[in-house]
Amino acid sequence: MKKYAIIVAGGIGTRMKSAVPKQFLLLNGVPIIVQSINRFLTYDDKTQVIVVLPEVHVTQWEAIKFQYFPDTEIRVTTGGMTRSASVLSGLALINEDGLVAVHDAVRPFVSKETITQSFKSADKHGSGVAVVSLKDSIRELINDESIARDRTNYVLVQTPQTFRVSELKLAYEKAGAGLFTDDASVYEAAGFSVNLVDGTYDNIKITTPEDLK
Repeated sequence: MKKYAIIVAGGIGTRMKSAVPKQFLLLNGVPIIVQSINRFLTYDDKTQVIVVLPEVHVTQWEAIKFQYFPDTEIRVTTGGMTRSASVLSGLALINEDGLVAVHDAVRPFVSKETITQSFKSADKHGSGVAVVSLKDSIRELINDESIARDRTNYVLVQTPQTFRVSELKLAYEKAGAGLFTDDASVYEAAGFSVNLVDGTYDNIKITTPEDLK
């Protein structure tokens, strides 16, 4: 099936305390977003990459694409006010069924194995969402108190989150583009079952100066 990767690049650098959007910051001399995209092109160079970012960042992205991807077809569209609205903008550029991975632009360390397993899972089950187990103990905050919870009942959700295109589009039609924090939540809210695949602990989301270090 045709493979797509929607790279969500909506960050404006607030928590990073940087005037440069975090996805454009340099990591070992290369913009973070370039490294994230390259993970998918290394997995399969026929993957159709779609970058979603704020309109004010389009010119900056075009300069990056010219430098790092001069001969690669990468489509771009502007995002909405929420992450879900941005993903919808990316989905609107896909006119045929296939498999689509939605990935944070600031997760440049995603492994080829995780990408592979997410696509395989989506092909077989309809979805493949990368997760890792919790290492720390957790407590649930309830009003002014807290209650210990069994960490083995929980996982941390990462990206990529990969789906059949037709099912993810249908999920957004049913659930809408509200204040969902990820696509798995939209998919689940529409009545679909979320299938999990193994992520890795080094697949971090670069959000703060400490993450960048």
